[in-house]
This record gives sequence, structure tokens and C-alpha cells, in this order.
Amino acid sequence: MRLRLVALAAGMVGLLCLPAHADARDISRDTLPANDGWASAGEGTTGGSAADAAHVYTVTDRAGLVRALDGGSATPKIIRIAGTVDANTDDDGDHLDCADYATDGYALKKYLAAYDPRTWGAAKPSGPQEEARQASAKKQAERVELLVGSNTTIVGLKGAVLKGGSLQVRNATNVIIRNLDVRDAYDCFPVWQPNTGGLGDWKTAYDTIWLTGSTHVWVDHVTLSDKGHPDADEPTYFARNYLRHDGLLDITNGSDLVTVSWSKFADHDKAMLIGNSDSATGDRGRLRVTLHHNQFESVVQRAPRVRFGQVHLYNNRYIAKNDDYRYSLGISTESAVHAENNAFHTPGHIEAADLVKSWNGSALHQTGTLFNGYPVDLLAIHNAYNSGSERDLTADVGWTPTLHTKIDSAEAADRAVARGAGAGRIP
Repeated sequence: MRLRLVALAAGMVGLLCLPAHADARDISRDTLPANDGWASAGEGTTGGSAADAAHVYTVTDRAGLVRALDGGSATPKIIRIAGTVDANTDDDGDHLDCADYATDGYALKKYLAAYDPRTWGAAKPSGPQEEARQASAKKQAERVELLVGSNTTIVGLKGAVLKGGSLQVRNATNVIIRNLDVRDAYDCFPVWQPNTGGLGDWKTAYDTIWLTGSTHVWVDHVTLSDKGHPDADEPTYFARNYLRHDGLLDITNGSDLVTVSWSKFADHDKAMLIGNSDSATGDRGRLRVTLHHNQFESVVQRAPRVRFGQVHLYNNRYIAKNDDYRYSLGISTESAVHAENNAFHTPGHIEAADLVKSWNGSALHQTGTLFNGYPVDLLAIHNAYNSGSERDLTADVGWTPTLHTKIDSAEAADRAVARGAGAGRIP
């Protein structure tokens, strides 16, 4: 009888008040150290460290995670994720696939036939199949969008994985996300946008982690990827790859005072967008972000792409392997990127001139860069090789970082990041 009751309790709620694994240090009440990037400004970032015992949870499934998140409430809380949590599950814990979300007669074959550019033209999709796509997408969003509120710490216990979900920190403050493998925020219902990029393109809905309108956020020792459903394996429709994933970690809509450290971004197209629009002038004075000791591996672009923000980028490791590689550092409208002691590894077809791309950018400060083991001046190379298509960048970004940990040489940081970045590697 006792065993049966325990099993029933675990199955009903998926949320247990248990201690962390005995073989690992309990990191759930850690706070961001002083001077560790922009998120340490002012009162710093403490997450849910002040949570009382009633608001410390260990969750093992989606139902338990949703219950612990409490609708994005600001109550101080610590959420420990154990095992693999699949966001694409129903209330009974049964897995849901794209067919389970499809409604109102939506079918990909019908959608493609309805909006084929050869017959539909360049107008925005409308009509029954687009309406059915929107209704189907809404059903999936209700499952996979996981709202993270203020004063929250989310940590993964040993080997923890969040699969298929989009952690969304919306208009919140004081949030910590650590030691978690977050993967495959897979959109079942991408929308066709005929006028994007000249040829049109597919647009997807979910970032793996999305910070929007939020402040004082620390993301540390997370691993983010498309593992399970890489976009490279998706078919081509309308001469464009049928993308299923958006950003790995996007920081937009006036978010501010963010530190991203010791994390791994892998096997993805658009990794990180800081500032989502050239016209979002309300972002001026915000989007202050520190990125240090992160690894960007097999990422096509946006590592990161920056608008408006003062971004300190130091001691990061880049490994570019993709045949379709585009760039790593995107310098866009009014951005002020201060890059120090970063290391880049590329195959022969990717040159140092390919690492920086500018869209209406004006400045980039960079020092101590290593390219395949050799020191290079990315600013000088960019200006020399791209002056015909992009205006020259200056070295004056208008600010000097003061909030940072020890800045190692690119060579030393390269080795340290290779050993220590990602989930499961907190010392």
C-alpha cells in the first residue's frame, strides 16, 4: 500500500519537495557574484535564493514544472529540474506530437498548396489554411511556452534536460537559470513570409530561452541546442529550408542588466539576438549584456547580433564548422560591442573577414582576438575587406566595461571554456 501511494503521488503531480542529489553541490541558493557582468549592477541578481521551504520544488515532468512556475508569479521560488522534462505532453503526461496539435483542418500539404508563391504571389498568407495554422499554433503554445516570473531560480540537477519547451522571462526581474540542458524548442507550425529576404522565408515561433522586457537575469552553465530535430534535416519548401527553431537565447524589448556565462550554444542557425528591431528606439540605454566564457559551436549566425546595447563580450570560444556559416558578431544599429580576448576556430573556407558583419553599425571595440591560434585585429580586417559593401567601423564604442571577472588571455580562456562550459560543469 505504501509503495502504491508513493507512486500515485509522484504520477499525479510530478512535483516533489526533495533535496538536490547528494553527489552534487546544492547550487540552488547561489546568487550572482559581485562584479560578474551587467547583471551584478545595483542590488545584483539573487533569483529565488530567499525562497522559503514551501517554495522549493523538485520537478520531474511538465505538470510539476508548470505548477512550480505558478503562472509566472513573483513569489520567491527555487525550481530544481530532475531527469528529462518534455514540454510537449498533455495533463496526464502523455507525449504530444504535431498531429495532436493540428486543428480546424490544418495540413501542411494543403498549406503549401494554398500559399505557393507561383500561384499565391507575394501577399501575406490569409484564408482558411492560415487561420487553421494559427489555431493549431495556439494549441502548441499553450503547452510549450513556460512563463518564468520574478525572483525565480531554475536549476538542473545532474543530467537534467528540458525538451521542447520555451522558457520565457517576460517583464520580470531577478531571475537565475543554471545547469540545465534546454533543447529542441520545435515549432510544429512555421508561417510562410513571402517578402522576407527577397525570396521569402519560413518564420518560427519559439526561442529556447527568451528574455523580453526583463532585468537582472543571470544565465549560467546552460546548454542550448536543437538536439533531436536539427533544422539541417528539415526539407525545403518554396526553395527555403523549412525552419523549425528560432533563437537559442534572445534578449529583446528593453531587457537590461543580463549576464550570460559558461554556457554552450550548439548546432543552430540564429543563436542570440540582442535587440529585435532597428526602430525600437526605446531600447536606447538598455540591452546591457555581458557574455563571458561561453562556447558557440556550429552556429551559423548571431553570436550575438546586437542593436543599441552595450555588450561586453570577453573570453568566449567560437567553433565554426558549418558549410552555410554566415558570421559570428553582428554589429547593428547603435550597438556598442566591447570584445576582448575571444578565440575563433574555423575551417579553411571561413576567413577572419567573415567573422564580423555590420548592418548600419558604426563601432566595434576589439582587442586580444585569436583566429586559429594567431592574433588578429578584427576591426582592421573588417574595414579592409568589407569597405566596398559596408561602412567602416570605428573603435570608439563610447564606454568601457567595469563590471567583470578576471579577463584571461584568449588562449587561456579557450582552454578553460572547452573544459568548463555547458550544463553539468559547474565546479
